[in-house]
Amino acid sequence: MDRNANDAPGDDASRMSDPVLLYSRGLPGGGVVTIEAVSKETPAVRARVSVERRIDPQRRDGHAPPVIAEAQAPTQSTAFKELYRIASDNVAVARGLIQWQARRRDDR
Repeated sequence: MDRNANDAPGDDASRMSDPVLLYSRGLPGGGVVTIEAVSKETPAVRARVSVERRIDPQRRDGHAPPVIAEAQAPTQSTAFKELYRIASDNVAVARGLIQWQARRRDDR
């Protein structure tokens, strides 16, 4: 379950079991791009950009969306700023998906 960045931290302030959704927007033609913080561990926060290409939410079950970019930064704000440049730009998202597909092909 995703948590919102505005949720109050609980006992797990140093680590997150669930990603914190920092940003989300729809893509032309369907799908969603998101930025999530995946850890609060000091001294750095880890965050990622994911692209859910499946329009139908029922088809998303059991499939993790491609992660096209990751960042490690001293604060959540710094990680967000670094990844926002990618997540807010349709061309950068498309480029990230192409690179992700190429890595998958190379791993086979």
